[in-house]
Amino acid sequence: MAASSLSRCCYFGHHGTFARMQMRCSRKASSLWVNGSSPCKMTTKIIRPLTRTMLKPPTSHSLAKRSLHATQLHLQEVMLTSERYGVQRLPFARVSDADLSFFECLMPGRVVTDVDELKLFNVDWLKSVRGCSKVLLKPQTTVEVSEILRYCNERNLAVNPQGGNTGLVGGSVPVFDEIILSTALMNQVISFDTVSGILVCQAGCILENLNNYLEELDFIMPLDLGAKGSCHIGGNVATNAGGLRLLRYGSLRGTVLGLEVVLADGSLLNCLTSLRKDNTGYDLKQLFIGSEGTLGIITAVSILCPRKPKAVNLAFLGCPSFSQVLQTFTTCKGMLGEILSAYEFMDSECMKLVERHLTLTSPVADSPFCVLIETSGSNSTHDEEKLSHFLEHVMASNLVIAGTLASEDTKIKALWALRERITEALTCDGAVYKYDISLPVERLYDLVTDMRERLGRSAKNVVGYGHLGDGNLHLNITAESYSHSLLDAIEPYVYEWTSKYQGSISAEHGLGFKKKHYIHYSKSQEAVLLMQQFKTMLDPKGILNPYKMLPAKTT
Repeated sequence: MAASSLSRCCYFGHHGTFARMQMRCSRKASSLWVNGSSPCKMTTKIIRPLTRTMLKPPTSHSLAKRSLHATQLHLQEVMLTSERYGVQRLPFARVSDADLSFFECLMPGRVVTDVDELKLFNVDWLKSVRGCSKVLLKPQTTVEVSEILRYCNERNLAVNPQGGNTGLVGGSVPVFDEIILSTALMNQVISFDTVSGILVCQAGCILENLNNYLEELDFIMPLDLGAKGSCHIGGNVATNAGGLRLLRYGSLRGTVLGLEVVLADGSLLNCLTSLRKDNTGYDLKQLFIGSEGTLGIITAVSILCPRKPKAVNLAFLGCPSFSQVLQTFTTCKGMLGEILSAYEFMDSECMKLVERHLTLTSPVADSPFCVLIETSGSNSTHDEEKLSHFLEHVMASNLVIAGTLASEDTKIKALWALRERITEALTCDGAVYKYDISLPVERLYDLVTDMRERLGRSAKNVVGYGHLGDGNLHLNITAESYSHSLLDAIEPYVYEWTSKYQGSISAEHGLGFKKKHYIHYSKSQEAVLLMQQFKTMLDPKGILNPYKMLPAKTT
């Protein structure tokens, strides 16, 4: 072993070769370095369970959850969306006593009109947009959803679908008085095939509950989000959520095999296939993945789930510059290969906010940048050896200056919390302006640097973090309070900058209400027109999630 590498190992508080150090650390589970398809019926034989399974409430630590309804602080201070953004109400009907009677007859005891209870469902998690719906419906079955939409379409009543209400672009709450249709009670597992790994479940199943259910069967969900303790799988699919496992398992456009969708007129589109291969006609489910509830309401999902890894390791490392972050990623892909499951980056400003507002401590607090690398495989000895060689190399190359390792589940979760809870820390810092951008990786952090220079002291903090493995930057800007002048300084500049480098203005959060007018920075006029034509064809009255995703058609 080279002397320079050996001295570096000793500098981090260990003796002997790095490989031996790593194996010793792995046996102890953790070591801290001390430096700082066409519509069809299901044809696949389902093995287990034979009956529907009601998922239990999530049991994991609150670090992994986005507790949407845990706080009611200052709800009254959230300005109405219609007033803040100057939106005009479309000519939808208003809910009458006769309408309420119909809904109560259809689902007794599951029609909410209490003003105080409705407040929580009218405001988004960020407390940045607020509607004034007077009715919340809680269907339990697809048939009930079908009857609701059939009735609302006939009456010209607008409907706002809502899952876990974890969206960040104002897509999950009403703008005016739209009826909120919650999928919270549609939370049953329909079936799971332990041979193929295909799960079929209702749309209201909470992501974390599904993962807990699958882990008992030695499988996991292909999707993982910071909001997993609250978000619904139907909402994940409707927004084409990306998340932390996309680098390893791909997007929902690949893992979702089938959908059951209720259209605006109440008709049922059954594409709930469990086939890996089906090349008969147009793949209609793709229309609804990422449609944000504007084309139909997803009521059930068929999704391919991978086996649970037998060996998981996590390295939380410090890098001196973003250039080293990129070089570490390139090295990581080459040396870790098939066991690499996540590569996340965070700047030091993110870590400061997490420490200040959530009292969490970064093990590499003095590093300008942090990277979180997760490996998952089937052979712990093989994985540890590859990780050991990788870490020895990046240390010897001065790409990494400090870090910590973990292989115990509790310590892995604690390190993941430093990344997953950044959004929570930002909300504690004041008003938040959030931008979910995809860019060529070499340009990813340039936007953060540029925005800091542009905004100067008008912003409290400008931070950047995200999924480097798939070129996704989360740019966040905080201020003491909401300011039109600050917003004008950010938008549309941030979208123009993104478009200049052939990026996307929404990598995984969707367009919702806040970004719909900026779609042309990422999509051509012809593409937007075709989307509007799809909307008109499937929802001619426009009752499904109005004011969201697409700009109004110009005449």
